[in-house]
Amino acid sequence: MPRTLEEDSTIDRRRRRRDSTSSSPEPYRERRGSSGRQRTDPRGSDCGSRERNKRRRRHSRSPEQPRRERSRSPRRPDRRCEQEERHRSNRRHVEYEDDHRKRRRRSSPQPAPRRLKQGDNGRCTPVKGSSALPSQQDAFKGESTTISTGTPPPEKQKPNFSATGRLAAESNTIKSADGQAVILKYHEPTEARKPPLNQAWRMYVFKGSEIMDTIELSQRSCWLFGKEATVVDFLIEHPSCSKQHAIVQFRYMEKRNEFGDKTAKVRPYLIDLESVNGTSMNGEDVPAGRYLELRDKDVLKFGHSTREYVLQLPP
Repeated sequence: MPRTLEEDSTIDRRRRRRDSTSSSPEPYRERRGSSGRQRTDPRGSDCGSRERNKRRRRHSRSPEQPRRERSRSPRRPDRRCEQEERHRSNRRHVEYEDDHRKRRRRSSPQPAPRRLKQGDNGRCTPVKGSSALPSQQDAFKGESTTISTGTPPPEKQKPNFSATGRLAAESNTIKSADGQAVILKYHEPTEARKPPLNQAWRMYVFKGSEIMDTIELSQRSCWLFGKEATVVDFLIEHPSCSKQHAIVQFRYMEKRNEFGDKTAKVRPYLIDLESVNGTSMNGEDVPAGRYLELRDKDVLKFGHSTREYVLQLPP
């Protein structure tokens, strides 16, 4: 069926419209020109309805209502602002510390100002006080030169480092049969030796011209003479003698002769244990607490006893 002229024009119009819409980059958006006309979309009336709604909202807003601003993110401070803020906080911290120091100075007592003098080199040195310092002896006694009281302070007791003798007493304590403890006055030295077999020292006890007893001294290194039967080695029954009167001790001693040669022998020695009436050797008093060497044919007496103790070394 042949087409009419009106149908051909309508088809040509649609083709031109289709070609124009396919060549434009934005087919469904309105173009704004200098005249401000709005282009309608052939596919529908959505774009026109949106523009009308915008106009209604714009004209419906009252002049008193403020225009709503777009929400913006907080602006990031730059480096200069950060430095200023840090400097400001440091200043507040320093001011707080200064106020704290001032309060402490007001509450605490103020020390006396030191007197200074300027030397030749321009430096200031503290001036010494006119009053002399207290002596060490006064400081040890606890005496004060600034505070004077009516009664002097008591003198402090000085330390005593001398030997008390308690350790020696414990080591030299002997218990008797009846349970009593007896403390020995004498302790053998390190050089104590027993005499050799070729030196058979003996002691003869004389009363007048009669021999009362014979003591074999070479049997032991130490002999204790006294009237306390529990501890002594040879009993003396005279009342003038002490309980622990004297000691005969054999000692290993080294000596040099006139030529410088060294000789060592075990020799007997006598020591008085600070007895009341003392000890005599060959008619002379023996000093208390000191060793005195004994020789052959020496005569000993203890206290006021008349008995004589003669020392002899057999040939």
